[in-house]
Amino acid sequence: MKGLFSLICFLLIGTGVAFGQNLVLNPSFEEHRACPEKLGNFNTDLVSWTTPTLGSTDYFHGCSDAMGTPENFNGTQLADFGQGYAGFYLYAPNDYREYMQATLSSPLVEGVTYELSFFVSLAERSDFAINAFGVVFSNEPLQFEIQKDLSKHHLYSDPNNPFSYVEIGYSHFANDKKEWMLVTTSYTASGGERYMTLGNFKNNARTRKFLIKKDAKQGAYYYVDMVSLMPPDNGKTGVIAGRTAGESTPSLNTPHLFQHVLFDFDEYHLLDSAREYLKETFDFLMADPTLHIVIHGHTDGIGLPEYNMKLSGNRCKAVVDYFTGLGLPEARISWKGHGGSLPVADNATPEGRQQNRRVEFILTRM
Repeated sequence: MKGLFSLICFLLIGTGVAFGQNLVLNPSFEEHRACPEKLGNFNTDLVSWTTPTLGSTDYFHGCSDAMGTPENFNGTQLADFGQGYAGFYLYAPNDYREYMQATLSSPLVEGVTYELSFFVSLAERSDFAINAFGVVFSNEPLQFEIQKDLSKHHLYSDPNNPFSYVEIGYSHFANDKKEWMLVTTSYTASGGERYMTLGNFKNNARTRKFLIKKDAKQGAYYYVDMVSLMPPDNGKTGVIAGRTAGESTPSLNTPHLFQHVLFDFDEYHLLDSAREYLKETFDFLMADPTLHIVIHGHTDGIGLPEYNMKLSGNRCKAVVDYFTGLGLPEARISWKGHGGSLPVADNATPEGRQQNRRVEFILTRM
């Protein structure tokens, strides 16, 4: 079932290799300043995410024993992508709430409709489940010295920070403690939004909840993974960048980004989710034996040049080995690692480093 959810996610957030770019930085919570070792570490350990209130949102990663994956203080859950995910209370006694605030890579454009998706899983020790998730888009980061629900009263108190609120509701309650559930909606931008905050913006009396256990005390705690906000693809479909419906060939001799080929932090082994995505590209290549693919690997500028060169090459080789393992002739593939020598963004910022850690490809005729 997890593999099915992963495939659905790729279909929703863009099966085209380079049609759209996820505007959420560090979307699967892999990039961290330090391996998490304590509760309430979301602000301190995680890159490109913050908490807008005093609620102690948590960050989990497989590198940690104390705050690890799949096992941690609130249950057991495998990460849906990579080794990291976040966790927070969307319902708790005395209106206590936790939130997570994402930084977007660029401002949203007025009138453009974006596709929002993320995965949630109810933690095993939760006593309640809810059936709605709230999202606030704002021009500036939210920051309030509260631990309770972040209501519209609070949001309206800052007239210099316009916001929009979206609620994603379901007829059933998100009570699955084993599998990841996909949450998705569309959002038409007012223009200028640079931050997106997830959570429950209602107090306990207004929250629709489902009691799972008697004598409930633990509230509703959810794990979250792979948050995506995608711009429209302008009508393009297909699995190869540059190919539109009805076209017999994709664009050739042009660099394209493997948009969803994700690696664990400082690793080069392909994730299962990346394999699902690459399989579609493989099928296209096998359907046209005249195509040749050239793969280019890149890293950010952090670390020694020699190490980055080796890492970028290993990431290329992981893709090559996957294709040849499926049956694509090795003579139809070539690759080269560039380390951090060809950045496309500023390595001085987390946002820029994320854009520089990439794998690209070029299609040519043999």
